[in-house]
Amino acid sequence: MKKKWDSWVGAGALTAFLLCGAASAWAGSGQQAGQSQPAAQQQQPPAQSGKDKQPNPAPLAMDNVAANPEEESATKAVQQATDPNKKIQLAEEFLQKYPQSRYRPTMYQALVSSYFATQQVPKMLEAGEKEIEINPNDAPVLAVMAQTLARTYNPKAPDAAKQLEKAELYSKRAIEITPTLTKPETLTDEAFSNAKGDTLVMAHGGLGLVYIRRGRYSEAIPELEQSVKGDTHPEPDPVNYYLLGIADKQTSHFDAAAAAFSKCAAVQSTLQATCKSSAEDAKKQGSTQLSAPN
Repeated sequence: MKKKWDSWVGAGALTAFLLCGAASAWAGSGQQAGQSQPAAQQQQPPAQSGKDKQPNPAPLAMDNVAANPEEESATKAVQQATDPNKKIQLAEEFLQKYPQSRYRPTMYQALVSSYFATQQVPKMLEAGEKEIEINPNDAPVLAVMAQTLARTYNPKAPDAAKQLEKAELYSKRAIEITPTLTKPETLTDEAFSNAKGDTLVMAHGGLGLVYIRRGRYSEAIPELEQSVKGDTHPEPDPVNYYLLGIADKQTSHFDAAAAAFSKCAAVQSTLQATCKSSAEDAKKQGSTQLSAPN
């Protein structure tokens, strides 16, 4: 049975943020030819070691070449499009016409947000990989990619291990980068704070799920606690509460598990019935079994 998007990714967490163009602002989209890149894009990826170490991306071939008026106009058309399907069409046409444009990151960000909104997971992942290759410090894209990879993980897939490793890497990178980002002039203080918060919610949630996939429940708990704590939306992502309940239950924190499942059940989603019954089971276990100390 095909899972619904709210159980896959938690569409309430970053949809509005990505669609409003904050990700584009962070990576320097819409800049005029000859202007410098913002600090978030200038900095190098965080230092990493071992298998997590990633090579620096190759520079864009036309970074120092001024875009012509037609190209500038096409870029603005993509940014101003409000319909996700129209944005997809315009961005794909742009990439075909201007394959070496300085605005490629803007186009890939537009595709990530629009594929996200239209629930086209494989295409979203493909666009996200291309954006990360160009800009490994695009924290919003890293976060949405990490959580999506973790939630769509199939242990029977031939690349399952690689997918989980990538989800962990992207989560950790987003968590490390986000607090260091400089606010773009195009965002208000409140919008920038909310954008960073939403990014961290997804990154911590993705990392917590990676740990659950690996059976490392104790390590998953603090990540998922960070995720639910940072989710200030009127209807928070129920998936992270559900995952926190699982991690708490697996580590015999039955009262905490019941509380997490109950919060999940309070949000209208396809998980409501499951979370309600899970909360009841956790309460029963807590009444008959010794709970682990906090």
